[in-house]
Amino acid sequence: MSFHIPGFTNASHASATSATKADELLGGLLLPSFDRNSCLSRYESHQYYRFSPYAPSTYLLRKLREYEARHKKCAPGTPLYAKAVSQLRSGRGTEAMECNYLVWLPYNGLGNRMLSLISTFVYALLTNRVVLLHSPADFDDLFCEPFPDTTWVLPPDFPVENLSQLGLSPDQSYRNLLDRKKMSNDPVFLNLGHEHKFMDKLFFCGDNQVVLDKVNWLLVFSDLYIVPTLYSMARFRDELRLMFPEKESVAHLLGRYLFHPTNSVWGLITRYYHSYLAQAEQIIGIQIRMFPFGTIPVDDMYNQILSCSRQEHILPTVEVNGTTSSGADSKSKAILIASLYADYYERLRLTYYEHAAKGGARVSVFQPSHEGVQATERRAHNQKALSEIYLLGFSDALLTSGMSTFGYVSSSLAGVRPTILLTAHRHKVPATPCVRAVSMEPCNLTPPRVRCTGYAEDKEDLAQHVKRCEDEPIGVKLFD
Repeated sequence: MSFHIPGFTNASHASATSATKADELLGGLLLPSFDRNSCLSRYESHQYYRFSPYAPSTYLLRKLREYEARHKKCAPGTPLYAKAVSQLRSGRGTEAMECNYLVWLPYNGLGNRMLSLISTFVYALLTNRVVLLHSPADFDDLFCEPFPDTTWVLPPDFPVENLSQLGLSPDQSYRNLLDRKKMSNDPVFLNLGHEHKFMDKLFFCGDNQVVLDKVNWLLVFSDLYIVPTLYSMARFRDELRLMFPEKESVAHLLGRYLFHPTNSVWGLITRYYHSYLAQAEQIIGIQIRMFPFGTIPVDDMYNQILSCSRQEHILPTVEVNGTTSSGADSKSKAILIASLYADYYERLRLTYYEHAAKGGARVSVFQPSHEGVQATERRAHNQKALSEIYLLGFSDALLTSGMSTFGYVSSSLAGVRPTILLTAHRHKVPATPCVRAVSMEPCNLTPPRVRCTGYAEDKEDLAQHVKRCEDEPIGVKLFD
């Protein structure tokens, strides 16, 4: 079931919006059994999304209901959880248990965390495990519990101490345990992060999955969206095809299923939306991020944005001779800027103050915050970041920064294929300012470099559905 995907059909967004508003359960992704007041965003978010391009498959819905039952049976506070923790404390190796777990460890910024959490949940669906979150203080009060009548937060008395200080290569990492031939140990630490030197690459080989099946507790440390690489594994491909017939729908559907901002964050989002964006007939979201390896002067970045806008017809064009015109495009438009810096907001705001938009469009420019630096260790910073991810997710059109997980999450939640600003590698302004995304799926920016044996590859299927990312040629992502 598909509705309008921006930039690719001529259907009006009104039909997509009405279809979204008619379904607060998001096509069956959500259950109606939660207390509404404890998490307002869960049943209100559908009122703000402009697009819902994909409905969940019946197979995915069945897997989610099965997972919810498994989580409720195995979650903290249950006899089965107590038994599994007791076994872990006793050091009795990998004695088979009824409940097996993935303990997710936060790593890097909020966008990275959200994408790695979606990936971890996909892996749990594929392997019949239960996901529990290690939630440090900077991750508290961001998201509501996603599963009914239970919790996914790891209790503080978990037997493995100092989970936030395990580092990139602890003694119990899968790679180190294999080297020492001590796979009887439980738990096993999986480094699936971006640093190839420490990545447990053999995780992505089918025969190693057979080994990991016998481990009750896996500690997952990752800042990547690994779903494209999971799809590349013959062991998981058929199941992923059944759950997600439209390959580019994975993060879109599971992001809306898993993530529901807490009431304090939802208040930030809705107050800003109704104060500044609600009256606009079109919202254009612009997310700007520069990485240390790709910094360029503000003038160059601003000119790249304008060049991209001219190329892809994103921002309203302005009259240059001081005249004011009226025409067919007289709708009100809000440009929402998400950036650590105020420079781009100030320049765009001044442009539309000093010049009328062609066609008589009424243009307003807004920026909720400009923190100056990324401060993932501060909860308040993360709450603002999450609110801006969601505000971008309510856009009609998106211009995002290449290689930015913040932009990937916003696009996935919005159900929009964004236009992507290309990164200024080695501090050189790219000759082509931007590209239109062909798939709204996030990019796995640093897939593992590993050769696996023992499983035949469907090369034709992989060539069609797992390709290089539009914004990062060494990365891979899912395409339809």
